Amino acid sequence: MKNILGKFNIVDIIIIVGVVIALFVGVFTVKHFRQTADKQIEATSEITFQVFLRGVTVTGEEFPIKAGEKTFITIRNVPYTELSVNGVAYTPRQTAVASQKNEKQYVLVNDPAQPSIFDAVVSVTDTAKITKDGAVVGGNKIKIGLPVTLEGENYKFNGTISDVRVTYDTKVEDDVLNKEVG
Repeated sequence: MKNILGKFNIVDIIIIVGVVIALFVGVFTVKHFRQTADKQIEATSEITFQVFLRGVTVTGEEFPIKAGEKTFITIRNVPYTELSVNGVAYTPRQTAVASQKNEKQYVLVNDPAQPSIFDAVVSVTDTAKITKDGAVVGGNKIKIGLPVTLEGENYKFNGTISDVRVTYDTKVEDDVLNKEVG
């Protein structure tokens, strides 16, 4: 036994152990004991997600993001791609004021101290890979709270995702429901 071990140095032993481990991992992957990344993708579907922009300062006559236009999106400070804007809703910053009729009730009014500050929700659509953990776009899981940047010709706003909706194919959805019921 000493003769055999004497012919190998420590580097040779490490290489042999590494090859044996790689063979075991390969066998377990082929026998489906271990899932690879492509097996985790359940479907590819269109998703719509909303980006909440808090405290956007706009002194111009109109809001710079418009429905039907394209906006370039950056996810976690990594540039991704241009996406279509489905809808934009923005409101001026508001404050609570006591009601004149009932002192215990409050009414929301536009804040006169901040006339150029808005809160906005921008809705965009993209194609995503659907996994057990949710939708994946550009290598990032799209979940509520994810920081994103929307950029256009004359704006660059930082926001967070506030809603994610997966648009499933209704035929596939009906087939799944029929199999579960029938």
